[in-house]
Amino acid sequence: MAMHIISVSTLKAFWEKYPDAEGALRAWHSEVKKATYQNSNEVIRDYPTADTVRNNRIVFNICHNKYRLVVTFRYKYKRVYIRFIGTHKEYDTIKDIANI
Repeated sequence: MAMHIISVSTLKAFWEKYPDAEGALRAWHSEVKKATYQNSNEVIRDYPTADTVRNNRIVFNICHNKYRLVVTFRYKYKRVYIRFIGTHKEYDTIKDIANI
């Protein structure tokens, strides 16, 4: 079973505000929704520039690290929850990335 991404509307709203991110976010969405990840090692295998943090969160670099996408994976249920999408500067202001 493929991954279900919640909520794609968050990505769409972001790329409407930052059009240069659209291609990268669409590609990420397309790739991840087809994936059958069982754990974070499999995600990092496909996205070696991504970082894992506590609480099943993975931070993806978008547009050569201009933007950051933080998601939570629930591997057992094949769910991906978008926790944050923003500029790198906005990301740097987050105090506790594992609990957003």
